[in-house]
Amino acid sequence: MSDKLYISYNQIHQLIDYAVKHYKLGDDYNPDLLIAIGGGGFIPARILRSFLKAKHGRNIPIQAIGLSLYEELLPGQSPNGVPEAPGTQVTKTQWLNFGGSDSLVSLLGRKILIVDEVDDSRKTLVYAVAELKKDILEQEIQAGLEPGSSNTEIGIFVVYNKDKPKVEQLDDDTMKRYYPTATTPDRWLFFPWDCTTDISVHTELAKKSFSSL
Repeated sequence: MSDKLYISYNQIHQLIDYAVKHYKLGDDYNPDLLIAIGGGGFIPARILRSFLKAKHGRNIPIQAIGLSLYEELLPGQSPNGVPEAPGTQVTKTQWLNFGGSDSLVSLLGRKILIVDEVDDSRKTLVYAVAELKKDILEQEIQAGLEPGSSNTEIGIFVVYNKDKPKVEQLDDDTMKRYYPTATTPDRWLFFPWDCTTDISVHTELAKKSFSSL
């Protein structure tokens, strides 16, 4: 049995459709800001926005952040099919733009949904939530509000949650809004956007990967 599980675009699309209905996203929890963790969260966030728009007829803004828990390999060390080595510390490579007035991101009072493709060790998600809470607190203070009084909520949407002990834990409040579309064994997930060969072959391998589980 291969240690690699191939994932297809169709599977991701179908899982997100299922999750929106199963968790009643847009109803029980109606996010008004999606924050995609790059690069794996970009495509799932865009698909998710379409399903949420189908419910309420409005596009939810998507912001991008960059977090890395993987050591970058030198050119030539990471050919197609070779995983990156896991790191031990999260690195912030891109964050929300609070710069000019035309790009100011107000977090106060929002229902935020962080989107990523996989919950592996959970370190990246815990880091993202902690950094967002720092920004929320800073904006509350700037607005003259009591800390925690803005009623800002944070949720997590992941395509795959790996069935394994987590290195770090999310707080109880965030876990109330934790939405995995599926749980997989602790194996290497090979996503379609990582494919640099024939995507049709990759799609067929994805069908066989999950039929053998």
